[in-house]
Amino acid sequence: MEAAAEKTTTNAAAADPRLDFGKLDFGCKHYRRRCKIRAPCCDEVFGCRHCHNESTADKHEICRHDVQKVICLVCYTEQPVGQVCTNCGVNMGEYYCEVCKFFDDDVGKEQYHCEECGICRVGGKDNFFHCKKCGSCYSTALRDKHPCVENSMRHHCPICYEYLFDSLKDTRVLRCGHTIHADCCEEMKSHAQYSCPICSKSVCDMSMYWRKLDEEVAATIMPLDYRYKVWILCNDCNDMTEVFFHIIGHKCGSCHSYNTRTVAPPPVPTR
Repeated sequence: MEAAAEKTTTNAAAADPRLDFGKLDFGCKHYRRRCKIRAPCCDEVFGCRHCHNESTADKHEICRHDVQKVICLVCYTEQPVGQVCTNCGVNMGEYYCEVCKFFDDDVGKEQYHCEECGICRVGGKDNFFHCKKCGSCYSTALRDKHPCVENSMRHHCPICYEYLFDSLKDTRVLRCGHTIHADCCEEMKSHAQYSCPICSKSVCDMSMYWRKLDEEVAATIMPLDYRYKVWILCNDCNDMTEVFFHIIGHKCGSCHSYNTRTVAPPPVPTR
């Protein structure tokens, strides 16, 4: 099904030069393509579905699979969705997916259609795999090397709140398995925030920073009145341990992380 769904016309263009006319000369800020779409929801014309979603006053979104009509940008003929214009014969998109009704002349993105995701993605089919539990395509570098979180990509970015599954921005899988936009993650780190906004686990290797905190704790002697024990819960390993209170931080007795918080002591078992 995928082979039939996505098409490129590189070989055909050599036989018919009309196909390549205007290639990369037309499009919107999101895609290079030689057509516009008529939105089935509001019957208005837009450069692409993203142009539609960004400009509608009531913020309603278009379903890519519902698009039925396109307008050729070379001859302005409105027609049913198809790769080649029925009037002037130009190729309205070097890459075309008949499932997603998607056109793009910039094939350097290495677009491909993922049947399990149900949408087109970029980056080259051989460079990605579909994780069934996470519900999305991930880089092959993450195969068997990431903690699975069910439907982790079918949520909004916890920083900017944009829906991740079909976002145009690069995403990053954190050590805990939750996903976030790559640029949002870097912005978060630039503000010295190194824990997942969803589960509070550390997003990177913090061992060097923990060693610095060890030195600060050793150099900061607490007054006698503050030398008492508290219970802490580690955000990284989820263990509860009892440690001495310290103004600098509390180190987990199990994994030695300082990504902890004080909690009420565990209930005393009764007979």
